Order: sequence, then structure tokens, then C-alpha cells
Amino acid sequence: MPLKKRKLGKTNLEVAEIGTGLWAGGGDSWGKTEDKDTFEAIEKSLEMGVNFFDTADVYGHSEELLGQAMKGRRDKFIVSTKIGWINFNGETQSTQYTTVDKLIAGFESNLKRLQTDHVEILFCHINFEHKTHPVFIEGFEKLKKQGKVKHYGVSTSDFEYLKKFNIEGKCSVVQIDYSILNRTPEADILPYCEKEDIGTVIRGPLAMGILAGKFNRGSKFGAGDFRQNWQEKPDEKKIFIEDLEKVERLKPLTRGKNLAQLALQFTLANPATSVIIPGAKNGKQVEDNVSAGLLAPLDREDLKKIEEITPPRGGRKIWPA
Repeated sequence: MPLKKRKLGKTNLEVAEIGTGLWAGGGDSWGKTEDKDTFEAIEKSLEMGVNFFDTADVYGHSEELLGQAMKGRRDKFIVSTKIGWINFNGETQSTQYTTVDKLIAGFESNLKRLQTDHVEILFCHINFEHKTHPVFIEGFEKLKKQGKVKHYGVSTSDFEYLKKFNIEGKCSVVQIDYSILNRTPEADILPYCEKEDIGTVIRGPLAMGILAGKFNRGSKFGAGDFRQNWQEKPDEKKIFIEDLEKVERLKPLTRGKNLAQLALQFTLANPATSVIIPGAKNGKQVEDNVSAGLLAPLDREDLKKIEEITPPRGGRKIWPA
């Protein structure tokens, strides 16, 4: 049975409802990865019907690996990438893309790494400096007219910034963090996207691995893995422990599937979801992820039980009437 496809908002792109996130494949923030494993993840994705691949300029050499994998078969890939990451020095936030010319020059580097002349989706990458959004919108519009960007949007969990970015309804896509453990977007961003016909790319559906059910209070993370903060910073450790407790309560609901599949099916159940992009370091992880789309969807009773453990954050309930 093939993966279901969904329309990506006003872009009219038809995307498999499960894509592949390639942040981990860049080897810079999730511990060491091998290039051959990333190529394996891409191949397995294509084999299983995935056509949406997400990366970014700051994901190590993820863009370069995707570019190499696309050689001779660019038409099989819907590429989503990002630009504009904030520099944070502990007190102030800033971005190097303060002019349209700088932004366009920066994006040319994205294209060079990807070895392509265009991307289907370009995101402004989690930029909370509201005063910079006109630079990105003007730059993205120019790139769109040049044919180098087909559609654009913003990757953010800041609802006010999304609305500013959607001036005159020009934002086609948003990338947001949404999972069983982070239901905040249900209150505002997801309903807004439905109303405005903005496609949604769901990152973090496995809560950075917590919803795979493989961690415990003593879990250790290797060198270069930003999740070390979960054990080293008191505030983050507290949240980590609370999430682990919720995971234990979710495990009895799996019945014939694993916890990761339950978590992915939860995000797919929301009618505002266009595509989810769980990360994958190798082919086996891709197979596990994509298999969630080949199972019977969660029913009303499943979703009601999940909501008893992780209540919705405002907005409507997502389970069907």
C-alpha cells in the first residue's frame, strides 16, 4: 500500500504525508553520523514512496549529501531548505541577513551545496526579530520571480511572527514543532493555517527521540549531541523527566504498533497537518517512520486516551466526531 499524499496548502504540491528530515544526517548536532547511512536513509525514503526532504544551511553538510543523492533524478525530490538562523550571544538576537542582497547571496550558497538551480520550498529559519521580516519577504519574492524558489514560508513556533510573515497572504508554508508532547500549535498556528490555506510541515513529531520510547532518566548522549542539555541543565532535565513520565503512560496505548508509530499517527490525525518530517540517520529509521503511514489511523478512542495523558492546549479537539 503506497503512502497517502496530501496537498501542501496553497502550493498545490502533492506530498507524501510522511517525509524525511535530514538534520541528523549532517552530523553536527545529533551525534556522529556516517555519510553512507544518510545516503541509505535517502534511498530507503524514495523506495517507500517519500518525496519530501527537509534540510537547512546550518545542518552540517546535510544539503551537500542531499545534493549528491539527487544527481540525475531531481524530479523525484521535493526539496525544503532554510536560511536565516539567529545568532544568539546570550543577551541579544541577530541575523546576518539584514539586506535583500545578503539574503540572496546566502541562498546561492544553499543552491550550490544542493547542486540544483531551484528548491520547491524555502523557509525563513526561526527568526524572531520581527523587524527583519520585510527583508526575507522581499528577498524571497525576488527569488521566486527568478524561478529559484517555487514557494516560501517560515519555520517558527511564534504565532505573531507567522502572521507578520503572511502579509497579503504570501506565506505558502510554515514549519512548526508539534507532537503529543508539544500540543501548543493546536491553539493558534494550526487553525490559522487551515483558514489561510498554509501548508504545514511538522517537525519534531517524535519530540527529538523521546517519543521513540528508548530513553530513560539515566540516558547519556554522545559528544556533539545537543540533547546533552537534557541531563546537564536543571530546567531542561526537569522537562525531560516529565516527558519520560508521560511516555510511560502512553506505552499501553500502542497495541500492535510501537510508540514512535503512535506518535507519528497522532500528528497525522490533525486535519491541519500536510506532511510530517521525522528525522532519520539510516534506512532502518526511515522504514520505522514510514510504516506509521501504512497502518490503520488512530481512531476516536485512541485520541481520547492520548488527550487524557497530554491534554490539548486550547483550540478544538482533533479526534473525529
